[in-house]
Amino acid sequence: MAAVASRYARALVEVVLKQKIDPASAVEQVNAVVDAVRESAELRKVWESPAIPADQKRGLLDAVVSYTGASRPVRNFFAVLIDHQRIPMLRQIARQFEVELNAQLGFAEAEVTSARPLSDNEKQELESRVAVMTGRKIKARYVADPGLLGGLRVQVGSTIYDGSVRGQLQKLKEQLMHS
Repeated sequence: MAAVASRYARALVEVVLKQKIDPASAVEQVNAVVDAVRESAELRKVWESPAIPADQKRGLLDAVVSYTGASRPVRNFFAVLIDHQRIPMLRQIARQFEVELNAQLGFAEAEVTSARPLSDNEKQELESRVAVMTGRKIKARYVADPGLLGGLRVQVGSTIYDGSVRGQLQKLKEQLMHS
């Protein structure tokens, strides 16, 4: 399934870059349609039903696109997903689109978990430091988790930088057990 989502996502990335569509706008447009589908069980049922003709589904797509303000290329992308019965994978494809687009633009995605919400200055400083460590520009998502007790946990791809108090206590525990 991941390979299928990746294939569709890469195809949309190609269109966005080739047609010089603003990447941030493309992500917003895709997410707006995905949100409309997520919020409407009726819309999802219609688009996922093999009994409803594709032209009727595309007519409904046109209404959603006019409501969300999505561009023609984004509309056409969703038409392909409808035609190939990929709507059940919609959120996975949209997420993979964002990952693939960021990779093409030279960004690394980071998930930052902190014990408390970070200020804008702290976020900017952290992103600068992670960019230096990875050699890539960073797009970060922030999550607060009081269970960390203090510090930060940063994940970039499959690499985890754990500077949290909970992580340090876990390392200490492991060292004591192996001593």
